[in-house]
Amino acid sequence: MSHKRMPKRKAAIAVGGVAALGAAALLLPNANASQDQDNATAGGTADVKTLKATDASDLAGRLQKILGDAFAGSYYDGGKQQLVVNVVSGDNNVIVQAKKAGAVVRQVDNSTAELKAAAATLKAKATIPGTSWAVDPRTDKVLVTADSTVTGADWNRLQSTVRGLGSGMATLKKSSGTFKTFVSGGDAIFSQVQGGSVRCSLGFNVTASDGSPAFLTAGHCGVAAKEWSDSETGQPIATVDQATFPGEGDFSLVKYNDPNTQAPSEVNAGNGQRVQINQAADATVGETVFRMGSTTGLHDGQVTGLDATVNFQSETDPNGVDTVTGLIQTDVCAEPGDSGGSLFTQDGSALGLTSGGSGDCASGGETFFQPVTTALQATGATLGDGDAGNGAGDQSGAGAGDEAGAGDQAGAGAGDQAGAGDQAGAGDQPGAGGDQIGGGADPSGAGAADDGSSSVTGSH
Repeated sequence: MSHKRMPKRKAAIAVGGVAALGAAALLLPNANASQDQDNATAGGTADVKTLKATDASDLAGRLQKILGDAFAGSYYDGGKQQLVVNVVSGDNNVIVQAKKAGAVVRQVDNSTAELKAAAATLKAKATIPGTSWAVDPRTDKVLVTADSTVTGADWNRLQSTVRGLGSGMATLKKSSGTFKTFVSGGDAIFSQVQGGSVRCSLGFNVTASDGSPAFLTAGHCGVAAKEWSDSETGQPIATVDQATFPGEGDFSLVKYNDPNTQAPSEVNAGNGQRVQINQAADATVGETVFRMGSTTGLHDGQVTGLDATVNFQSETDPNGVDTVTGLIQTDVCAEPGDSGGSLFTQDGSALGLTSGGSGDCASGGETFFQPVTTALQATGATLGDGDAGNGAGDQSGAGAGDEAGAGDQAGAGAGDQAGAGDQAGAGDQPGAGGDQIGGGADPSGAGAADDGSSSVTGSH
């Protein structure tokens, strides 16, 4: 959107929608400043670096290339602010290389190739709606999750498949929620479809490969509707250019209809504060992350897995499954309407776009995100005005679920579609007041400021 005065209903269209006043006050510029000093190990032969999570992700990407087949994933130890790298080789030279680079080295049993093979077995034998799997480098295993709909013969088949992989290769847990895409319930962006309207959250402003202003959101939102507005009954302001869902990702590139739209690269953190998005980065297991969405506002949690595969129940075929691969798994909560919203770090790194998950922000659950780096590479877009690159490299953990799963229906819908009368106007949403960085989020009704009008700079 261009720099101009706009009605309050349009002024609340910021990244992720609702501003969380409590959490915004804690997003301090230096709260997570990089600490790059080296701490000598007891032996004095190598230095373990104290790093912020984004720098740890960069280091992991470099070590993955250096170590080759010996690399078996990595994770961030937030308490010690150190990168832990898994290696499967007993070759002392490999260990020395990783230590010299500043990582803590841990020898493990399962190689990347073995973990990928386990994921391929799950895909072949257990592509069941309501299931997911991702590598957890902290346990050096594939974590398999089944939602509440997986029962009877499906549950028995899943259990049998996991047991067949061996106790040292995979673990199975049951979720009380239901895996679904989070497409309805927010008020950030709207589209009219047959039978009502749908709404999602914007992720990050970008510049398309042809130089035009655009934004990223969830792919299932782009599949559900072509044109999007900034109010429930307003005229379309943007049109879907590319959309991927299901299959190898869940992302859409949506171009603003007005080529003069000014779309700064920032997230509205509420209370007049904004987080400048400086780069796109790869997520690291163990790092603290923030999610902004148009239904539930700002919430935080940790990355729990990478390269996750999720098998959503198809919403166009009662007997089908929409499989999405290559996602980030977290314990951050989300609800319908948060789809497409931004996942980012405190220091301004764009990580992901909300895809789906189970649970809600009262009971918790698992939420999955499309990596921003992958979306940028696939669409040819760059963050903001194009100054930011794709950030951290190819660090992706152990790579479970690399291949597109079964059930890649091109026409898969975006899920629950709320009726036109159900959506609240922008500025009317409850915010997520009282969030603490590193603590649980608690929406308490602290909404975005409402002064009747606002100067909008297109910060989606």
